[in-house]
Amino acid sequence: MAEGLSELGQHIAQATAGAVTAHRVDLGELMLDTTADKVIALLAFLRDDPKCLFKQLIDICGVDWPEREKRFDVVYNLLSLKNNQRIRVKVATDETTPVPSAASVYSAAGWFERETYDLYGVWFSDHPDLRRILTDYGFEGHPLRKDFPLTGFVELRWDDVQKRVIYEPVKLTQEFRRFDFLSPWEGGIERELPGDEKATKAS
Repeated sequence: MAEGLSELGQHIAQATAGAVTAHRVDLGELMLDTTADKVIALLAFLRDDPKCLFKQLIDICGVDWPEREKRFDVVYNLLSLKNNQRIRVKVATDETTPVPSAASVYSAAGWFERETYDLYGVWFSDHPDLRRILTDYGFEGHPLRKDFPLTGFVELRWDDVQKRVIYEPVKLTQEFRRFDFLSPWEGGIERELPGDEKATKAS
């Protein structure tokens, strides 16, 4: 099976005239790397070529690699029912360079691209309606970026006085504490633990 996928990868790379920058078989799937300026032509080829026929777009998602100059991968997962095969296409981009929208090739791409924009902040040029889809109105930031704080920036709550939902900055009610997660019942702890002074006084 891997040999057949490798041959398909070579066919795609040769037929698309430089659109594929790398291809490999991993986890039983063919994976292709391409660039933002070639991704639409490559997706159209994968949909229409008789050896491919990847007519279903299963998903578009993002991956964040903050240490890279192009920190995001936009990943397209495609399915060919005719050939019973899957393929994955990846495009690397940064925070400011848009990726062309695939909505002209796959009509389902519009919703997936909105999700990727909402959660990662990746821009898609020529998208018919690029706005948030999962987070609330006025949400700040993109929550699946690895540098996004776990607490978020704002929280919402119901205010009984104003009789409406209000937004306010996140407030942590206590300072961050470190725990050693050691149990005094397991033994082997030679230092005094908090609370030991009570046992000493009682005896």
